[in-house]
Amino acid sequence: MATAFEDATSKWLDDHRSRRSGSRLERIAKGLGHAERLFLRNVWHPLRGDYEHLHPEYEVLDWRGRPYYADFAWLPGYASLLFEIKGYGPHVRDMDRQKYCNELNRETFLLTVGYRVVSLSYDDVEQRPELSRSMIRLVLGNYDPARAPASRALLAEKEIVRLAFRKAEPIRPVDVVRHFEIDAKTATKMLRQLCGKGWLRPIARGSSERVVYYELTRGAIEYFL
Repeated sequence: MATAFEDATSKWLDDHRSRRSGSRLERIAKGLGHAERLFLRNVWHPLRGDYEHLHPEYEVLDWRGRPYYADFAWLPGYASLLFEIKGYGPHVRDMDRQKYCNELNRETFLLTVGYRVVSLSYDDVEQRPELSRSMIRLVLGNYDPARAPASRALLAEKEIVRLAFRKAEPIRPVDVVRHFEIDAKTATKMLRQLCGKGWLRPIARGSSERVVYYELTRGAIEYFL
């Protein structure tokens, strides 16, 4: 008896086959490759529960005007993400210098035309799918907040944590003031609330031991994952 995953995947692929022709149809006529199917089974379907806006073997043009097929594309209308599952062999061990250059040039060019490439290792997809799901959840969370409604306060708190990640050093109230264009009192209150939740840790400097910096805790990293 077919599982829910198999039924959903079969219907999804049949739908794409019915709407394709030529080389685009050939890419999925016989189904998906092992790595791509493993990604769907271990990562995407458990995380999302459906294939809405997901396209298999999605054709794009590279910087030379040549067709290139990304493993998957997620195109909800307000984002354009390309997902690639990369094995160590073909993408590292067996790759010559020219292929390496071509891959980097292609990803840079795709970024300039509006695509963001998200690469996952085959080993993680196969052996550590929970990590791959966490990474994908983080990426999609930047584009798909409506999937998991949250209060404005919670979204603001998460944005402060993202700010701390981007700075890669302890942040100050003035950093939050500049980022949100709010007053210092409100910024300090938000930082203290995050300390209360265990996402940040206050750091005192100088003889007065006045808190002037806030650094990320392991709890913040684990929360985002």
